[in-house]
Amino acid sequence: MLTVSSTDRVFILTGAGLSADSGIPTFRGLGGLWRNHRIEEVASPLAWHRDPQLVWEFYSMRRRVASAAKPNPAHFALAKLESVLQDRLFGCTQNVDNLHERAGSRTVLHMHGQLFKSRCDTCSRPPFDDTNLWEPPAEVPRCQCGGRIRPHICWFGEVPFGLDRINRALDQCTLFIAIGTSGVVEPAASFVAQVSGRARTIYVGPENPANASSFTECYLGKAGEVLPNLFGSFVETGSEAAGSDKRSPSDPVPGNRPGSQVVHKNDFGIK
Repeated sequence: MLTVSSTDRVFILTGAGLSADSGIPTFRGLGGLWRNHRIEEVASPLAWHRDPQLVWEFYSMRRRVASAAKPNPAHFALAKLESVLQDRLFGCTQNVDNLHERAGSRTVLHMHGQLFKSRCDTCSRPPFDDTNLWEPPAEVPRCQCGGRIRPHICWFGEVPFGLDRINRALDQCTLFIAIGTSGVVEPAASFVAQVSGRARTIYVGPENPANASSFTECYLGKAGEVLPNLFGSFVETGSEAAGSDKRSPSDPVPGNRPGSQVVHKNDFGIK
């Protein structure tokens, strides 16, 4: 079980592997194509200017998939940790879905944008909530200014959101935990190197990331199985009492489902 002291400041970085446990495709690596398009071909400013309708078809598909997905036990464990540590935890995600929020997290920074928000590509209108599916025969939506409404997503070649806040949190953190990240996509892949040597660095995911050598600890497995144990939450199975689970953090947890978690403040080993 992970121990968090009363002076620790925790930085959580989550990536596509966390959402993959909820059935959301990563579009990375083998099989990472959509209609034979590489992700870069439908998620870049160039793609938007070339064929905005195709881009909206892609993001409408992603909205449909994300709407049907449910938070997994890792999302709930992270939301509970946030509620316990409060302002001593900084949550940052590369994911654009809203599974963190649906699990109860309130302060996660979406550095790559938010799937269920849109914005104008021309004027300064703030991003707004948008759950519409802009697929044919629907036309590309327009702003009152005449500009086109685009997904509120940080595309390839664009600057991620909230980097100033992220860098301040990295400067303060004493415990860095990356969950389900590939260790390839920058600048997030360099976050662990930024804190290396002065913070504990932990990775959780199904396989070693490209930057595995920068972590002091790696727990391999599905985040939904590893995190609840790593954070000390207990799963009731059958007639067992919630506090009787003695499995190690890397062991699979049977019966993991959102309604089966019983998490208490002192389960996190907070001193």
